Amino acid sequence: MGDPLDETSEASEGGLATVTVTPVLVAELLADGERMPVYVHVVDHPDARVLVDTGMTQLHPGVDDMDPRLTPLSEQAGFDVAGIDVVVNTHLHFDHCGGNHLFAGKPVYVQRAELDDARTQDDYTIREWVEAPGVHYETVDGTLELLPGVRLVSTPGHTRGSQVVVVQTGGRSVVIAGDTAVFFDELDHPRTEGQRLIRALAPDEVWLSHQHEPWRPAAAGHPVGRR
Repeated sequence: MGDPLDETSEASEGGLATVTVTPVLVAELLADGERMPVYVHVVDHPDARVLVDTGMTQLHPGVDDMDPRLTPLSEQAGFDVAGIDVVVNTHLHFDHCGGNHLFAGKPVYVQRAELDDARTQDDYTIREWVEAPGVHYETVDGTLELLPGVRLVSTPGHTRGSQVVVVQTGGRSVVIAGDTAVFFDELDHPRTEGQRLIRALAPDEVWLSHQHEPWRPAAAGHPVGRR
């Protein structure tokens, strides 16, 4: 799977691992003078292999100022693009949908409001990446059970159509949050509706797109306020 972190989250049922969440680094961007990682996440479920966000696969003059350094999924020797059954876009900013074209013909789940904004608002994203040939969107309004123990939840804030993926089995809850929160302190001290909704889910850990490690509640050893 390319160069994912060694740390993989497991949700288990009766001691038998049934679902795993694995981060895969696909890019780095320059933000406020610092290198910011861009991760996508693979959910391995007994019924399907789900990819949450698709990162970037090419450069674009509109984001040259962020000096992108790319490791596209299609160029990662250990990543099986054809093995992905379902794609979820947490939202449609350029660094989350730039690989959608790799999954033409596969269902791509996105909130209806997010797709509407990406298609109609100027300077929202790189529209040709959203509208890549063969990309088939399945629109969601609110909450959807994608697979047993895996659901999509609308979390407005970063964008009005942002959503997260909640993996919950065996009493554990793992959230893949996209950019609903970018820094850990945004979950320590939630400000937006989406961040508050994540905390209300009482997750054991939350994977963010631009952090190397998952956020965990302070009671579980996570240092409050870490960025």
